[in-house]
Amino acid sequence: MSKGWGIIALVVAALYWLQAVLIPMALAVLLTFLLSPVVGLLQRRGLGRVPSVLMTVLLALSILGGIGWTLTRQLVTLADELPRYSQNIHHRIADLRGASKGGSMEKVQKAVEDVVGEIQKTDTLGVTRQKPVAVVLEAPSILVHLPNLLQALASAGIVAVLVIFMLLERRELRDRVILLIGYRRMTATTKALDEAGARISRYLLMQSIINGSFGVAVGLGLFLIGVPYAVTWGFLAAALRFIPYLGPFVAALLPLALSLAVFPGWIQPALVAGLFLVLEPITGSVMEPWLYGQSAGVSHVGLLIALTFWTWLWGPVGLLMATPLTVCLIVLGKHLPSLGFIVVLMGDRPVIEAKARYYQRLLARDQDEAIDIVEAYVDTDGRESVYDTVLLPALYYAKQDQDRGLLNEGDAQFVGQATREILDVLAHDAPALSEKEPGDHPDPDTLVRILGCPARDEADVLALEMVRSLLDPARYRMEVSRPGMLVAEVVAGVDQHRPALLCIGAVAPGGLSQARHLCKRLRSQCPELKIVVGRWGLHDEMDADREQLLAAGADCVETTVLDTQRALAQVGLTLDRPAPEAPPTPAPEIVPWTTLAGDRPTMVVKA
Repeated sequence: MSKGWGIIALVVAALYWLQAVLIPMALAVLLTFLLSPVVGLLQRRGLGRVPSVLMTVLLALSILGGIGWTLTRQLVTLADELPRYSQNIHHRIADLRGASKGGSMEKVQKAVEDVVGEIQKTDTLGVTRQKPVAVVLEAPSILVHLPNLLQALASAGIVAVLVIFMLLERRELRDRVILLIGYRRMTATTKALDEAGARISRYLLMQSIINGSFGVAVGLGLFLIGVPYAVTWGFLAAALRFIPYLGPFVAALLPLALSLAVFPGWIQPALVAGLFLVLEPITGSVMEPWLYGQSAGVSHVGLLIALTFWTWLWGPVGLLMATPLTVCLIVLGKHLPSLGFIVVLMGDRPVIEAKARYYQRLLARDQDEAIDIVEAYVDTDGRESVYDTVLLPALYYAKQDQDRGLLNEGDAQFVGQATREILDVLAHDAPALSEKEPGDHPDPDTLVRILGCPARDEADVLALEMVRSLLDPARYRMEVSRPGMLVAEVVAGVDQHRPALLCIGAVAPGGLSQARHLCKRLRSQCPELKIVVGRWGLHDEMDADREQLLAAGADCVETTVLDTQRALAQVGLTLDRPAPEAPPTPAPEIVPWTTLAGDRPTMVVKA
């Protein structure tokens, strides 16, 4: 464990100290993924690889250069014109002071001014007189900023060259990665690289289209409102929208502040605020689902952590690149086992299954959230599968933990009681017999009677009740006996009630010996009785248990609740239903009959 943390610390330190090298490389990789679909499109049109790459890179550099030149001119002009708006800014401040005059804000302001005045008096008494220091103002020289400018130009040139060569040699780079991993895993590596490259390229392309459309809409809207330098604010809105959650609001602050400084009224600032409040929901709720087709695969908390991490490492550049870099790592982590922890920590898919989450909430005695988990599963996968996938595994986990001494009696009883209440909720939500047509009510004399016998404890009773809820009430009637009955009591009950089927329920772990003993006694006492055994649970000895139960006299052994219900229904179809009783034969009627031989009457029996 310590070795793993040491490797992580070494990687983070390398990312921080080598940012001058890694930032251009990361930008080049992202631009390569972004431009790869365009290069592929040109190649499919019949253009060669080299002309396609050069044309794509030249077009991208031209667009970026034109945007940069336009932004530089507008920012310089804005800096020169800001003093013209100082009078309007003073009027705004005066309006705000007038609005707060006489209210609580004025009282707070006066209190703060009094405290600051007292502090200044104390500082003035303790400060000795010093000679005035001459202040010399020097005009800034372009030579002071020349190193930063040259560094930025050098980084841009390195990024451009790297993008060109990565696009030209992307096939060679793929082959080198395959060679590095090994030929034995060539199939899996090829599929992983192709899928990761396609998903990352699609995400970056769609994100650029969405953010670019947002920036164009913002710029056009601000131009129609009359806000100066609308192109600048539109580009900043597109760039800042790469920062999730906070980017659009930060992009709205600058043009909103400028509108307050430029326009004398409040209509234009209100229109600017309304523009962003309308465009951002439309972009996030309509365009992103339509173009993405699926989420980026990053959870909300994970994305915020990624923003903090990359901003701490690389500053404002890391803030802009945090989302694309995190998405790339998530996609690669789904295919590379060494990066799988990133998917677990930052992915948006549930890291544990519904059965584990349900049992965990029961352990925490949070029955409300456990019900929510069950209802959500029923809505997506149906009621029939929730028993085997969610409820029954929780009973198995509880019995297993109780046998190991990890779960006390109180917690085990709570798991059973909560499961029973959830079963009642599911039964209440299921279509009831009373909701059907009046003619659909079954005749009790024609129902197939089934006796459910728990092998050991309350968990077996709950599992049998799950089976009963799946049976068709128009054909079957199942009664579940209490747990802990002696074998002699079960045999006596069978002799008394004469069920058509017997279902023995045994939830693992445990209960196997009791189920075998029941099968043997019932088979010897009632050889004609059909016995179905449900051996439910999550253990690796199902085949061995089935063989032992079949040898003990069971007709059928199933390992899931749904399969047990199907087995009962199938066996029930093969049973002969009780035939209706024949009507009683009428007594013979004796009628007089006169023969032709004489007048002496003769008695004739008429059927």
